[in-house]
Amino acid sequence: MDARRTTSRAGRSGADYEEFLERYPGYAADDADALRAREFSRLDRLGHVYLDYTGGGLYGESQVRGHAGFLLDAVLGNPHSTNPTSIVATDYVERCRRRILDFFNASPEEYVPVLTANATHGLKLVGEGYPFCAGDVLLLSFDNHNSVNGIREYDRVHGAVTKYVPVMPPDMRILDCVLERLLAESHRTCNRLFAYPAQSNFSGVQHPLEWIDRAHDAGWDVLLDAAAFVPTNRLDLGRHRPDFVAVSFYKMFGYPTGVGALIARRDALEKLQRPWFAGGTITVASVQADRHFLAAGAQGFEDGTLNYACLPAVERGLDFLDSVGLDAVHSRVMSLAGWILEKMSSLTHANGRPVVRVYGPADTSMRGATIAFNVYDGAGETISHLFVEERANRRNISLRTGCFCNPGAGELALGISREEMMQCLDRSGARMSLDQFRQCIDGKSTGAVRISLGLASNFEDAAAFLRFLGEFREN
Repeated sequence: MDARRTTSRAGRSGADYEEFLERYPGYAADDADALRAREFSRLDRLGHVYLDYTGGGLYGESQVRGHAGFLLDAVLGNPHSTNPTSIVATDYVERCRRRILDFFNASPEEYVPVLTANATHGLKLVGEGYPFCAGDVLLLSFDNHNSVNGIREYDRVHGAVTKYVPVMPPDMRILDCVLERLLAESHRTCNRLFAYPAQSNFSGVQHPLEWIDRAHDAGWDVLLDAAAFVPTNRLDLGRHRPDFVAVSFYKMFGYPTGVGALIARRDALEKLQRPWFAGGTITVASVQADRHFLAAGAQGFEDGTLNYACLPAVERGLDFLDSVGLDAVHSRVMSLAGWILEKMSSLTHANGRPVVRVYGPADTSMRGATIAFNVYDGAGETISHLFVEERANRRNISLRTGCFCNPGAGELALGISREEMMQCLDRSGARMSLDQFRQCIDGKSTGAVRISLGLASNFEDAAAFLRFLGEFREN
C-alpha cells in the first residue's frame, strides 16, 4: 500500500480523533467516510491532501460517469437553430436554467439566470452594462475579489465615484455603523451599486446577507459575489433577494469548468445597457441600416454559442450536491475548520511565540471554512508564504499562497499602508511584475497562505495539515 495512504488512515486513530468526534458531532464520520470512498477515492489512492476548494471544487466520480454516458447517448446541435439536434440542446439549456433557479429557491417570475463562463464573466456583464453617470456611486467592501474591484474601471469612464467600506483587522469584519453611514451618504445620486462578497475568499468572513435589504431600503442596487459562499452554504434567493448574484459552478462541484451564472432580478437586468452585441444576443441586426435589436432577458447577455454540451453536467452537479446534502457538507467542513482553528491558535514555539497568525475570525462564528494565515519562526519573523507552499508541495498538500486576487483584504491584513502602496506603484512605470512588487514592499509579507475545505474534506486531511504546520515549530 502507498505510504502516503497509510499515513492518511493513521490520522483517524488515537486520542485526537476521539476528541474531535466528541467536540464536533456534526462531522458525521460515517457519512464522510462513505462519501470519500464512493466518490473521491482517487484522493487517497494518489496520496493527495486537497485544501484549495475556494480555488476550485472537486467532482464526484458519479458526476463524470453520468455525464459521459449522457454524451454517448445524445446528439446535440448548436441551440441557435430549430433543427432536431438543436431543439434537443435548447431543451437541455432551458432545463439547466430551471434547475439553477430551483437550487437557489429563486422565483422564475422574479429571477433569470444568465449562463456565463464563470463568476468573473457575470460580474463583468454587470460592470459594463450598469448605467453609471457622473456623480453616481459604486460602493465596494475592501475585501472584494479583483473581479468585483475591476468594475471601478467602468464607473470611472462614466464619471462615477468608487468608495470603499474598510474591513477591520484582525477579524476582517466591517463595522455596521460605517456601512450605514456610507449607504446613507449618496442618497441624491441616480444610480448606486453596492457590491460585496457573501464570503470573503481571503479571510473566510461571511458578511450579513441582511445587508441586501438594508441597501435596498437606502436606494441601492446590490451585487452579491457568492462564488466562495455557495459551495458549502445554502443561498436562499426567496429570502435574500440581491439584484445580481455571480457564481461559478466548478467551485461548487468541480465539473464542468467554464460554466457559471449571473442570476439577476428581471427588473435589474432590464436596467443594464449592453455596450455591444454579438452572435446570439440579438433578434435583428443590419449592416446597411446600421441598427440592431437586443434579445430580451438572458439571451441578450449570452455572447456567442453557449457551452451546450456541458450544461447538462451543471444540472447533474446540482443534483449531486442535493443528494449529498449541502447542510451536511456545511456542518462537516465547519467542524473541521473549528478543529483546525483551535489547533492553530495553540501551536507555539518552545519560547511561547505563536507559530501561526490567522487573518480573520479565530472561531467559526460568521465565517466559512476558508482560513488565511502566515507562519512565523521562533524570533517572530514571517516565514515566506512561498517557502511554505514549496514545502507543502513536497508533501502533496494542495494549498494556495499570495493575496488570492483580493488586494484590499491582503493590504489590511498584512499591514501595508496606502502610502507604502502609492510609493511603490508610483515608481513602477507602465508595468509592474509580481517579483518587482515583492522587492518594493520591504520587510513585510506580500502574501499569505490559505487553506479551504470542501465537499470531500475529511479528518485525515485536517490531521495531515496540522502535522505539516507542526514541522515549523522550533523546540
